[in-house]
Amino acid sequence: MKRFDWKRWVPPLVLLALFLVFVVWLNQVEKVPLISREGQTFEKGVVTAILQDNLQPNGTRVGEQVVRVRMTTGELEGQEIVTTSSAGFLFGAPCVEGMRVVVMQSVSGDSVVSSVYSQDREFQVLAFALIYLLVLCIVGGWQGIKGAGSLVFTFACIIYVYLPMVYRGYSPFWSAVSVCAVTTVVSMWLLGGATRKTLVATAGTVAGVVLAGVFSSLFSFATGITGWNVSDIESLMTLWNTSGIQVGGLLFSGLLISSLGAMMDVGMSIASAMTEICAQTPHISRRELFQAGMRVGRDMMGTNSNTLILAFAGGSLSMLVLDYAYDLPWLQIINSNNIGISIMQGLSGSFGVVLGVPATVALATLLYTLPRRGQGREEDRSSLSAAE
Repeated sequence: MKRFDWKRWVPPLVLLALFLVFVVWLNQVEKVPLISREGQTFEKGVVTAILQDNLQPNGTRVGEQVVRVRMTTGELEGQEIVTTSSAGFLFGAPCVEGMRVVVMQSVSGDSVVSSVYSQDREFQVLAFALIYLLVLCIVGGWQGIKGAGSLVFTFACIIYVYLPMVYRGYSPFWSAVSVCAVTTVVSMWLLGGATRKTLVATAGTVAGVVLAGVFSSLFSFATGITGWNVSDIESLMTLWNTSGIQVGGLLFSGLLISSLGAMMDVGMSIASAMTEICAQTPHISRRELFQAGMRVGRDMMGTNSNTLILAFAGGSLSMLVLDYAYDLPWLQIINSNNIGISIMQGLSGSFGVVLGVPATVALATLLYTLPRRGQGREEDRSSLSAAE
């Protein structure tokens, strides 16, 4: 039986402990209330009866429903209340008997003001997320389990590191760079272990993310599009005035986080391919290794750059359909802030992918051809075989 190597795990555990202390400190923030919610809560309930429906003969809903709801949480748990549900697309729900709903209510003594906020879909959302992680672990095996762990860690960093940093007034751009670097290091280490391959993949990913940020800044300077041109700037201005949040940098930091997945894919794929090339041809020259890496990278450029552009285009489909339906003139469309932001996000992320390829290949070529090359390559080859 192989003896557990404590020395290998002590440094990561120490770093994890320090990171957790930092996260706890970072989240000790007192949020400035933007609106008064005193007495208002969101509670769960089940519709027991439809007292007045708003379904029209043509199948549409107009006005609001009057329904009876049995509350399952909150001060009124176990009691039945009569409330309303609007026919809006953003709030309310087309209630039927037995539907689980979320009720927005304000209780003051015997007075209760309430309305149905939405259908209760908490269980479904969490179930789908857990099913995805389960499928990832079953199909991916041990690598899938580590991938699921890295995904959870990345999501937790965005919620418990990035958001508190931005709220504390730190630069959204550099906060995003820091979070991307930390999540990349942890994800790559989980997937590849402490090897040269992991170092190459990590450095290549961070380089691609930073390059995407650089080109988004250049695009912003050239076109005049900034983080102040986003559609919800009026609400963000409230945050700027009350909490000092640098809302102008949120657009660019969001771009970095959005492009991180594609960058990690490119970085790890190139690092793994070049590791295998070195393992199979240990006497390959530096020039030949670089050329081989670039051939692998070029095959990935097209698909991954398309991934980012199509992702941002897909997020703008509603806007594009409206522009098409209104038959807006070309000059109005191309100079629209929303269109410009979508173009900037797609192109800047693709710049990061394309330029991240030679950066990753160059670093891999340098590291894989250092002295003691045979030993280093054998270690990486062993790590790759174990991962497979």
